[in-house]
Amino acid sequence: MVAYARAGALAAAALLLTGVLAGCEDGTDDKPATPADGTTAPAASKSAAPSPGTGTKPLPAALTSQRLDWKRCAAPEGGTAPGSPWRCATVEVPLDYAKPDGDTIGIALIRKEARDKGRRLGSMLFNFGGPGGSGVSILPRAAGSYGALNTRYDLVGFDPRGVAQSAGVRCRTDREQDSTNKNIDMTPDTAAEEAAFMKDGAGFGAGCARRSGKVLPFVGTTGAARDMDLIREVLGDEKLTYFGMSYGTELGGTYAHLFPKKVGRTVFDAVVDPTADSTGHARNQTTGFQRALENYLEDRGQDPEKGTKRIAALLKRIDADPLPTGTDRELNESLAITGIVLPLYSKDSWPTLTQALDEAESGTGSMLLQLADSYNGRDGNGHYDTQNHSQRAISCADTKARPTAAEAKALLPEFRKLSPVFGAFLAWDTAGWCSDWPVAGEHDTPEASAPGSAPILVVGTTGDPATPYEGARKMADELGEGVGVLLTNKGEGHGAYGVSTCVTSTVDAYFLDGKVPADGKTCS
Repeated sequence: MVAYARAGALAAAALLLTGVLAGCEDGTDDKPATPADGTTAPAASKSAAPSPGTGTKPLPAALTSQRLDWKRCAAPEGGTAPGSPWRCATVEVPLDYAKPDGDTIGIALIRKEARDKGRRLGSMLFNFGGPGGSGVSILPRAAGSYGALNTRYDLVGFDPRGVAQSAGVRCRTDREQDSTNKNIDMTPDTAAEEAAFMKDGAGFGAGCARRSGKVLPFVGTTGAARDMDLIREVLGDEKLTYFGMSYGTELGGTYAHLFPKKVGRTVFDAVVDPTADSTGHARNQTTGFQRALENYLEDRGQDPEKGTKRIAALLKRIDADPLPTGTDRELNESLAITGIVLPLYSKDSWPTLTQALDEAESGTGSMLLQLADSYNGRDGNGHYDTQNHSQRAISCADTKARPTAAEAKALLPEFRKLSPVFGAFLAWDTAGWCSDWPVAGEHDTPEASAPGSAPILVVGTTGDPATPYEGARKMADELGEGVGVLLTNKGEGHGAYGVSTCVTSTVDAYFLDGKVPADGKTCS
């Protein structure tokens, strides 16, 4: 649940605290298990999984010469209000790039045109992370941060394949998800809890196959990167201008590897380590969230070691005796950990974490439950968005790793030493995602080398909990000499643009004027 993909959810994660990203999906609960992609295809099979679409066959002219029909947006993303500058369109892409003349799916786009049309530089494509984040939903709500860029660029968001309006993967009902959150211990202590944990993970995958079987083998990052190049071509841009955050940096690295000569001005912020496998990501995040927790405790005038032990003891008490919340739902240990995770994404949210922990220490879990619900995409009516569904589907399509319960248990001593609060949770999470996934994965680690690419600005924040700083240097190195340009932000939180004035001005100068900073520049 808070593995590499889950905890790396959105660079704009702090917005979840105010609810502005809640309710992005409009699906209904408890429907029959029919495919969410609108097909009647049978469920996908591990033994007969189609190609993940890594072929390089030329695309038919019917796709490359598409003319987009930009219309007022039908969804509640801001494009329906009178006078709204946002317009939506759909671009058709191959379901399987190995068969470009075969079935297609629609990729949802949203755009706000450049304000200074006489000095327009082109389109800027955004991905805010996840995997599973809906750019169609997020970009209009986050666009205030990109006002300077919007003077000369059309801002373009998209829902990647398998996400929301782009053949979005759907795996279980709201009622089933509530049951999981209530009954499944994400840090199992007994054989029965362990069996239930693994059964729930397998059931989630089976639900994805039943409801989204046709698209499930094709939702990986390689296909999404190829979609981005087709979007670039259809938008009329010679090269791709791209701003990727969190998982969006992995997507951007994949694009740069596949299409180095098509890379234009590109920025990666809150960078995923391209050298880490699924277990490596869990290890990185265990380190990153513990580091952020200790920074939070120190900022509050507390001894980090003693504060960590106190929180770990609180979680142990909650595991034995869940807390009341003033509703018909209790706060169990798994939800409590999730509630602690969310405010660590942004230093501005640390006071909220203090209030929630103080309340829990006094015997009430309502604030931590609200934070967990925000993180899990659950609104006040008990409806969940499907970002978690897309996250797992994309992550498992990408990785060949299928960790077992025994392999997860073997990680426990190391991970608990790294973090008494998050270690067991993230160690077990390695087995909770893809251990019995219904389709095969593509690779062990993604390729990001991009010889011949234009410079890519790689921004790492020293206190980033979800994508620890060390990954930024590794991404810059992996991209290659003269390509990866590292910009270090000495600070806290997941993502630096719009938070650090120094980072923001440096990125703006790069995008607007082509000024590439010196590799190794530091903002503090």
